[in-house]
Amino acid sequence: VEKDAKATKDPVYSKILSSTLSSIMGWAEKRLLAYHDTFYSGNIDLMQNVVSLGVSAAKILVEDISHEYRRKRKEVDVAHNRVDSYIRSSIRTAFAQEMEKVKSSKQLSKDQQNPLPVLCILAQDLNELAFNEKEIYSPILKSWHPLAAGVAVATLHACYGNELKKFVSGISELTPDAVQVLIAADKLEKDLVQIAVEDSVDSDDGGKAIIQEMTPYEADAIISSLVKLWTRTRVDRFKEWVDRNLQQEVWNPRANKEQFAPSAVEVLRIMDETLEAFFLLPIPMLPVLLSDLMSGLDRCIQHYILKARSGCGSRSTFVPTMPALTRCTTGSKFRGVFKKKDRSHIAHRRKPQVGTINGDNSSGIPQLCVRINTLQHIRTELGVLEKRTITHLRNSGATLADDTVNGLGKKFELSAAACVEGIQQLCEATAYKLVFHDLSPVLWDGLYVGEVSYSRIEPLLQELEQNLEIISATVHDRVRTRVITDIMKASFDGFLLILLAGGPSRAFTQQDSVVIEEDFKFLMDLFWSNGDGLPADLIDKHSTTVKRVLALLHTDTESLIEQFRGLTLDSYGFSDKSRLPLPPTSGQWSPTEPNTLLRVLCYRNDEIATKFLKKTYNLPKKL
Repeated sequence: VEKDAKATKDPVYSKILSSTLSSIMGWAEKRLLAYHDTFYSGNIDLMQNVVSLGVSAAKILVEDISHEYRRKRKEVDVAHNRVDSYIRSSIRTAFAQEMEKVKSSKQLSKDQQNPLPVLCILAQDLNELAFNEKEIYSPILKSWHPLAAGVAVATLHACYGNELKKFVSGISELTPDAVQVLIAADKLEKDLVQIAVEDSVDSDDGGKAIIQEMTPYEADAIISSLVKLWTRTRVDRFKEWVDRNLQQEVWNPRANKEQFAPSAVEVLRIMDETLEAFFLLPIPMLPVLLSDLMSGLDRCIQHYILKARSGCGSRSTFVPTMPALTRCTTGSKFRGVFKKKDRSHIAHRRKPQVGTINGDNSSGIPQLCVRINTLQHIRTELGVLEKRTITHLRNSGATLADDTVNGLGKKFELSAAACVEGIQQLCEATAYKLVFHDLSPVLWDGLYVGEVSYSRIEPLLQELEQNLEIISATVHDRVRTRVITDIMKASFDGFLLILLAGGPSRAFTQQDSVVIEEDFKFLMDLFWSNGDGLPADLIDKHSTTVKRVLALLHTDTESLIEQFRGLTLDSYGFSDKSRLPLPPTSGQWSPTEPNTLLRVLCYRNDEIATKFLKKTYNLPKKL
């Protein structure tokens, strides 16, 4: 027939032949444009005959009978084009049928618990359809179309892609359904691309044209975007919870037996639930997504910690400003002024200041202890959360190197550092507030005011001991030593300040040094507490400066003046008119620091020191 069609010039014959071939082609294409409905594994051999018949008829019609084709003589591969249209049409029809079938079954199973989304089921069915296409139909069609399987999966990819695009446009937040659909889409896409690649191995362009036809679903990018949105929402909500809980927090030590803030318990609970919710998301465990969440939570916890420590002060907040330098009035101590019986109001065993702070005072000593406990609790719980996160990561099936997993598990770096700094600041604030504010009546207003022997350290020790007992019973045992150590340091600083910057109400003779040394030993013994308190070597370490200054109190005035002259000249030289310069206050007390020696002389109650200070610096006797 093909030879006759080429040779004949009889219009009647051509017309009859064209009509006959059109009928044949119509019959064949009725079966081939939806070949999944006609052919299956049991009768697949018939398909080759039908395709051959349809393609041959089309070829004769186009190449040998079409006068237009003869005139233009275009290089058209009729067989390739017809088979391409059969594949695409059949796949679209099969897709529509699968879609309808899934929707119908979804309606029937709507009462089931946790049914799979339509596009998940569809993706599974299309996967099966694609592999059937590759195994059953493509080997037949490959005779006319070398990329039969590639065209089939590309068409299938486009059909599913259209439905996926509609679905994604309706997503506003991360839901289990959305994640399931996107993961199913990603798996389907990978399988379809794999089939296309395998089918294109021997093609001229390596299947490049087919692969380019398959516009990526970008499921991973969509999941990543949704997870980031989910993360931002959760972190913002968490930040609001943190602020709300902080506003209601009063740092009450009786709020719970652990004596840390209820707000911290609530904040950590929400943080834990947020992490748990993340790991329950059915998504591939992408480290960068977890990293974003942990960094956001870390910033929120850091915010809580910074708020918890703010406004509580530090050492400089409570240490009083040093009064101007004065010189003693020789013989200014009148034994009758401060008799022991007249100082009974100071020596009387007062109620500890720490126990009488108003419960509403958010920066009282009990409240500061609660803040310290709270930061210690957060610090401990962050470690627990880090370990739990590592366990979740390992259990998630994520293929991550050990160092990556461990790195992700240590993402609360800002919070951990803020805890350490916060505990340090709060311990210091507690110590210096107690010593310089709460115990000011027995320290600043009482110790060594007037006659040294009548204003000794016992009242301070009594109140300090009571406060230490209460603080020791309140603060967490992991930070107790730090708090007590800071209180010891503050007490030693206060003791030194009394000796070197106690103001005109204080003056010391060389003989007073014996009593003062004894008092300082009592102060050290309080912190040693017969071996139950701080370690002896720690006490010795922090008492070194005081002991060195006490040695100056024991030194005679002439020697002090000579030492002072030498150190001042070595450090500053002579000032104008060959006078000794006045060394500035450094606050770093030391026997080799000129200002320290100058202050010992200022509080030395003898005529030699007074005359030297009058002559050298013209210091007043009163402020």
